[in-house]
Amino acid sequence: MMKKILGIATLLIFCLSLNSCAKKTKAEKAGWNLSIQSYTFHKFTLMEALDKTHQLGVKYIEVYPGHKLGGKWGDKVFDFNLDEESQKELRKIAEEKGVKIVGSGVFVSDNKEDWEKMFKFAHSMKLDFVSCEPPLELWDFVEELSNKYNIKVAVHNHPKPSDYWNPQNLLNAISKRSDKIGSCADVGHWNREGLNHLDCLKQLKGRIISLHFKDILPKEEGVAWQEDTIWGKGCLGIKDMLEILKEQKFKGYLSIEYEYNWDNSVPDIQLCIQEFNKVADEIL
Repeated sequence: MMKKILGIATLLIFCLSLNSCAKKTKAEKAGWNLSIQSYTFHKFTLMEALDKTHQLGVKYIEVYPGHKLGGKWGDKVFDFNLDEESQKELRKIAEEKGVKIVGSGVFVSDNKEDWEKMFKFAHSMKLDFVSCEPPLELWDFVEELSNKYNIKVAVHNHPKPSDYWNPQNLLNAISKRSDKIGSCADVGHWNREGLNHLDCLKQLKGRIISLHFKDILPKEEGVAWQEDTIWGKGCLGIKDMLEILKEQKFKGYLSIEYEYNWDNSVPDIQLCIQEFNKVADEIL
């Protein structure tokens, strides 16, 4: 009887495993994991952002430092000052919603002690990466922290005067450093700075850890800022970007950073995800 029960249990586990695999999209099978950059929902608390992430069917989230937690924590924010008990509770709440907190950023500080605290926090929170913009003079220390805490460093490219607005500047800083150090490629910012974002992706081959993925409106005369738009309706070329990532055999997180329609962006993001999956299905 016991053997029979064990046999049934094994079969159930096998079936559940098959079912889980069957639910994976082609993108997920290729190692392309959509996540939410929580700044997308910065007008809401992190508790609400987790609910929206769950509603979208997205399994991962990158939380920006300073995001108000909400719930029992009220105005308390997500940062390296968060106590261990709250960290555990936060991870558990996210897991119950089917969401894993995989990263934090964009972290910026000139204070060496803050970097140590951030990496210690990332390790405690079981994060995969920290997206950040380290001061050039602290690179040896940041690399040391990355190795010490086993956390990937994904360097983001804010527009000028950021040191990393141009991918060559990043490569100059990291080309001889650990392979745990690379780019958090914000494709929109490159285009807004007048760079060819496709060339930038190619230039960073082998060094892309994560992306702040998006589509933006074409440049217009007299308009200073190119707004985010639903993927496939802008000028960045979703298929072109994904083709490059496919060629590079990229595996990692593509964080949805949708900076438009702030109060009601979920329907827009649903369309972005549909476009992503449609294009991924075509090219994979």
